[in-house]
Amino acid sequence: MREPLPADMFDELCPSSLNPIRIGDKWAPLIIRCLEQGPRRFSELRVPLKRVTPKVLTQSLRSLERDGLVRRTIYAEATPRVEYELTPLGRSLLEPLAAACAWTAEHWDELLDARLDPGPSPRTGAMASRTPA
Repeated sequence: MREPLPADMFDELCPSSLNPIRIGDKWAPLIIRCLEQGPRRFSELRVPLKRVTPKVLTQSLRSLERDGLVRRTIYAEATPRVEYELTPLGRSLLEPLAAACAWTAEHWDELLDARLDPGPSPRTGAMASRTPA
């Protein structure tokens, strides 16, 4: 029996929410991290990805499958089950993803400050002081 995924794997302050480096859609890196230790069923993925609606999780998984990063296997049993796992191509993203997460954690405060600072408004920025010719 494999170890269940922790429910708090991606809390609200997870650096992935501020990571400006995108792989696939917003949730793809989190799904990839969930599949890092091996195949998982949809219901297992829902535990740490509780902020993702089932519809969006399904769309993200389909997108990852279409891109060749995730393999979907259907087991024809009395009660059919489906598992998702990383392909070799998907596994090749683990190292760059870890680097992106480490970078985000290192720059957490700067990223938060940038998101909280509205910056100059279009009317008060440098362009506003110029008069049309």
